[in-house]
Amino acid sequence: IAMAATRNVMRAVRVFEFGGPEVLKLQSDVLIPDPKENQVLIKVHACGVNPVETYIRSGNYARKPALPYTPGSDVAGVIEGVGEHVTAFKKGDRVFTIGTISGGYADYAVAAANRVFPLSDKLDFRQGAAIGIPYFTAYRALFQKGRAKAGESVLVHGASGGVGIATCQIARACGLKVLGTAGTEEGMNIVLRNGAHQAFNHREANYIDKIKEYTGMEGVDRIIEMLSNINLAADLQLLSHAGRVMVVGSRGPIEINPRDTMSKESSIIGVSLFLATEEERHECAAALLDGIEAGWLKPIVGSEYPLEKAVKAHEDIIHSSGARGKMVLL
Repeated sequence: IAMAATRNVMRAVRVFEFGGPEVLKLQSDVLIPDPKENQVLIKVHACGVNPVETYIRSGNYARKPALPYTPGSDVAGVIEGVGEHVTAFKKGDRVFTIGTISGGYADYAVAAANRVFPLSDKLDFRQGAAIGIPYFTAYRALFQKGRAKAGESVLVHGASGGVGIATCQIARACGLKVLGTAGTEEGMNIVLRNGAHQAFNHREANYIDKIKEYTGMEGVDRIIEMLSNINLAADLQLLSHAGRVMVVGSRGPIEINPRDTMSKESSIIGVSLFLATEEERHECAAALLDGIEAGWLKPIVGSEYPLEKAVKAHEDIIHSSGARGKMVLL
């Protein structure tokens, strides 16, 4: 009887109050959720950790989930069960998600079937957990918001993290001239191995001058910006005529001179995957699944943590010395 009683519970990280990383509490007696209609239950093998999850947890983000909740949207694993009307998946299928209903920092997660995609045998579960938010955001920033075209140049400002590597791979595969920045020698090498034609160290005092020198009078057509609160004013100096900065990440305010946009008729555009329409998500998914099949979409996994170290993962993703691939919970 004891066995039967324990079978329907799982481990899950729960947040009962907004705050620092310490509010992430691992519990081992959480009920395994049931998939309702148009939902699937996934046995989670890996879950991506994204900076946005730390902003949501802290309570100062536009979207606030009802408490208590379990963080995590990007899981990879195996279908354990399906709800009514689900025909695309069956028990045993390998899948990855771009969203969960019950939260991904857990042994099992429920997701809407239309947020779940088949995971190719070419990728392992850790890589599967690194696709979701990073690759969908990168595709949206480059094409749906940035309207980038083959032959144009793109600077990926902060290119060695999850979204950065995704952007380099996608941009290179689609015929753009790719420049990337990273904060370490290792980070720069990762960026070069994943599609960048040229890498710059953003910890060097004069790296902006080096980018200017490299791009000459033309400047860059698109900038995908991971840390706008530090870089946005400099980005405006680097843009070409009618260039665009896509704001993917920011950790605070910054002062800019609007005149810098007037002199080039440049644009600053915010990117939020949460605002994508069903049609736009479908377009992202189609392009990315093609990329996996073609072999150019290959997520690079960085730090790995067991579920019980979620607090450490949240500390490290904000305070690490330089990103090297995608952070995942196993």
